[in-house]
Amino acid sequence: MKDTIRDSFIGQIIHKASKGRLLPYAEDSPSFVVPKKYLLDPISPTSTAPSTRTAHLRLEETFTSQASATTLNDGHSGSHLAKEKEGGGTSVRKTRKLGYEGEPIIVDWYGPDDPENPLNWPTRKKVWLTWCIIVLTFSVYIGSSVWAPALYVGADYFNISLISSTLGIALFVLGYGLGPLFLAPITEIPAVGRTAPYIITLLIYCLLQIPNALVDNWAGFCILRFLSGFVGSPVLATGGASVADIFYPEKVAYAMSLYGFAAAAGPGLGPIAVAWAIDANGWRWAFYEMLMLSGAAVLFLSVVMPETNPETILHRRAARLRKITGNPNLRSEGEILQSHLHPREVLSEALLRPIIMTFTEPIILGVNLYIGLMYATIYTFFESFPIVFHIGYGWSLGVSTLPFAGIMIGEAISFGLYCLWNRLSFEGKYIASKGRLRPETRLPLTVIGSAILPISIFWFAWTANRTHWINPVLAASLFGVGIDFIFMPYFNYLPQAYPRYAASALASNDFVRSMMAAAMPIVSVPLFHNLGIDWGNTIIGCCSILFLPLPVLLIKYGPYLRERSPISVHEEEVQAGTEWEKFHGKEYPKTDSEEMVQGVPERRGGPAVGADGGDREGTTETAEWGGARELAGRSSS
Repeated sequence: MKDTIRDSFIGQIIHKASKGRLLPYAEDSPSFVVPKKYLLDPISPTSTAPSTRTAHLRLEETFTSQASATTLNDGHSGSHLAKEKEGGGTSVRKTRKLGYEGEPIIVDWYGPDDPENPLNWPTRKKVWLTWCIIVLTFSVYIGSSVWAPALYVGADYFNISLISSTLGIALFVLGYGLGPLFLAPITEIPAVGRTAPYIITLLIYCLLQIPNALVDNWAGFCILRFLSGFVGSPVLATGGASVADIFYPEKVAYAMSLYGFAAAAGPGLGPIAVAWAIDANGWRWAFYEMLMLSGAAVLFLSVVMPETNPETILHRRAARLRKITGNPNLRSEGEILQSHLHPREVLSEALLRPIIMTFTEPIILGVNLYIGLMYATIYTFFESFPIVFHIGYGWSLGVSTLPFAGIMIGEAISFGLYCLWNRLSFEGKYIASKGRLRPETRLPLTVIGSAILPISIFWFAWTANRTHWINPVLAASLFGVGIDFIFMPYFNYLPQAYPRYAASALASNDFVRSMMAAAMPIVSVPLFHNLGIDWGNTIIGCCSILFLPLPVLLIKYGPYLRERSPISVHEEEVQAGTEWEKFHGKEYPKTDSEEMVQGVPERRGGPAVGADGGDREGTTETAEWGGARELAGRSSS
């Protein structure tokens, strides 16, 4: 637990403020053993030219990577002879020649079992991090729907129409649809990472609940609702990336689906959480409750949620190694790439690529529209449920929100079934083939989900206020099963189909579904008040029928579409097992050139401490750098 607290937002502040004395890393120990390749390479302890003692750096491997069509390293691998005089004699040794002064030496993991690598974390820590992401996601997503029970009360208080009152929901959703385009890229900067933006934006979100609860004019209320959604949005787009940081592809579906369940359950639980308070004390208490929930989440997560971005972890390691070795050329791979990116390219990546991919990639367009329809349908329930259960069945405001729990129960059932399918069907095939499975192998359950969706909507439409209340509640539960059978597979499919641009693919999906969901609260008021619950939902059900062929078409023609896309994964890459190699990697070869030596003898004496923090005597470091790792596709959000 100590390392979890150390890598949290507060832990990093304490570590930096104490200059490594509190919550130390292994490198902060006076007896830490530094891998030889990271040290300055002196010519000789007795050289007659002291000024040249630090002129040569030992470069164990060359590094070549492109950022914006720029080569970061020209790959010099020649050698030269360096002579040393030792006691009047001359010895000759080979060293690598630096291509230019300041050529970077890549700081990577200390070995295949490096405990700081998120993929190597123990299961309990991975489960804990997943739980933290769920709490964070839930704390923000629940805020989108807390205005739903206050639609009528708010309309009376601000003296506005019911349609205008729905802006309290629509603008929040619009904010968290636009926010990731601007804020999510910050979490990919190695010097920043994911945890700090999560905590800082959640703190701002928490503070915004105070003026939201106290505001007395409608324009100010709308602005605050939009800003709340905007600043709370990073985790909604990149929470999946945090989960993907710590799980291998054959296991990530379980955690990713649990994250998706939290994202879908949050809006459903919002009305239940605040309806009784609104009924008893007025609409302002919806935001007082959000203040308490988000405030507790900030205090909790800022202490116990560790950093997961591997580039950020290595960036911090490089800084520590530079400090203890005095070697200014130690850099992490992400740090080097970041230094060669132009702000214009970052802006293009964040704003333009997701939109371009939406309209140029048929796979992404189809999936986005389908998931957008599902989210839009969820947000129509915030208008239709009060009509059905509060007005139609005559329930109190608080009790009339309980049918939203039916949706969550259905989602929980589908989550369990999806995990069972993944364990019994997909995972075994993936491991046996060493990752040589088409991304479409993840999609069979979407066929079932696409059939469930219109059935559940028609069931709700034609039984509500006509039969016993249990019928529309059961229909809502079946709807929960259907949407998760669609959402969970597609949420895992897009990053696998577009590994190099996974973040942009997911950002595109988040943007489209949020725009469609933001429009539906406004549309649903005239839809249900003019056509009624039955015919209004029938129109929505007919729209879902239009998407019935999509899952089958993607399973059948997805490979064909990917082969003709310049940015998706192609069949030869799938059969080459590139994803498997990327995560499971190649063996770390043992070499004689990777001995662990005492870092700075005059400063760092005592028993040897290995890279994992344990005592090491006569240890050989086996973590030889094997080439530049592909950065694109490591994000999920």
